[in-house]
Amino acid sequence: MSHKSNLNSKTPAQSLSHAFLKQKPSKEKFEEFETRMESLLAQIVASVNESEEHYKTHISEFLKYSMRSPEYYINTNGNIDLAINNGKLVSDSVGVIIEAKRPANQIEMPKVNNINVKAMQELLLYYLRERIGSNNISLKHLIITNGYEWYIFQAHFFEKEFAKKYITS
Repeated sequence: MSHKSNLNSKTPAQSLSHAFLKQKPSKEKFEEFETRMESLLAQIVASVNESEEHYKTHISEFLKYSMRSPEYYINTNGNIDLAINNGKLVSDSVGVIIEAKRPANQIEMPKVNNINVKAMQELLLYYLRERIGSNNISLKHLIITNGYEWYIFQAHFFEKEFAKKYITS
């Protein structure tokens, strides 16, 4: 029996809501973001032989800037590589689960035509632990990244494809 999902690839422009696209950041904010992104990429290139933990630190620092930390707590959470909480406290629910991989570890990274890889399996495991095990209904996004590639999933996709099937079986 084959299972067909509604998973499809979108560009960032296709993914963003039209209302969000109408908001224009100031030139200074955009340039600062661009500088942070360039810095992240330079750090990744400069640390080609480092461990996955090393890369997670760079990604976490980039996200802390991007997420206007300290408005959101960003750190590991159990086995989850990085989690962004729905508030600034460690006790706030997890809203985003991030699975980080080393850029050199391409075999574990998904591809548009093959998402059944270790990074996706780990992301699904962490999602089910958080959603079913911790009864967290506040999850918003799930991300797999190596710093260069970013696979961003809406949590409701995982809810529909995995959690509801698990809960009802």
